[in-house]
Amino acid sequence: MPPSRPARATRAARTTAAVALLLATAVACGDTGALRAAGATPTATSPAKLWPNLSPAASPAYDFDEADTETVKGITVPGDDIHKVDPIAVVRAEIAANPSDYDGSKAPYRGTAERIGDCGKGGDRSACPVLKPYYRDLTGDGRDDLTLGFRLLPTRMTAVRVYTVEKHRLVQVMANDDAVSGVELAGHSVIIRSPSELAGYEYRVQWTWDADQKAMLLTHDEFLRTGGRKHGVRRATPAPPGSPASPTSSSATSPSATP
Repeated sequence: MPPSRPARATRAARTTAAVALLLATAVACGDTGALRAAGATPTATSPAKLWPNLSPAASPAYDFDEADTETVKGITVPGDDIHKVDPIAVVRAEIAANPSDYDGSKAPYRGTAERIGDCGKGGDRSACPVLKPYYRDLTGDGRDDLTLGFRLLPTRMTAVRVYTVEKHRLVQVMANDDAVSGVELAGHSVIIRSPSELAGYEYRVQWTWDADQKAMLLTHDEFLRTGGRKHGVRRATPAPPGSPASPTSSSATSPSATP
């Protein structure tokens, strides 16, 4: 049905008023209404492939153990409920399984073994190297997993671990040792921020659960301007063994821990 005469008259009046307003605005601004150039458009360039005859590498130069998992010996999971696992006992189990790292006056993380006793009853809880545990489903199986952090004394590094339950066993699916300024959980990922020697920048690595590997993989390794836009991306290059800044991998929003 065609619009009624009053409707047509109203629309015509509105159109006339709108045109008059636009004309008045154009005159006031001295704008003729012509199109204006936005400037020269940068020429599109395709990626330049370097050294096309270079033979591809058959294996990585460094082994990051991205898909490594480990069953924690001596730890039981009552009712397959990871909340019932004692985090202190988990750290004690790692200390026992890695004597070269924790046992003896020359062990790099001997201070952690010396202070683990403060985590129990009667100890100085302020000196306990184990940080508050966090629980969240990172593997997507509908059950909480355990994200655990503890100080690697006497260094300023922090160990970050993720554990899940598989076939009634506690399994470590991620391990990262580094100088840490913040840790976040997001989706199925753990994001770890580390300080940089370059002022105003930081490193950020992201470990993400991979259902095929049944482990958390290092999926992002970035170098960022703090509080600003992304500056660049780096491929992790291990420092010499024993270096305080060397990441160890055997292995962001919801609860977040900033150790």
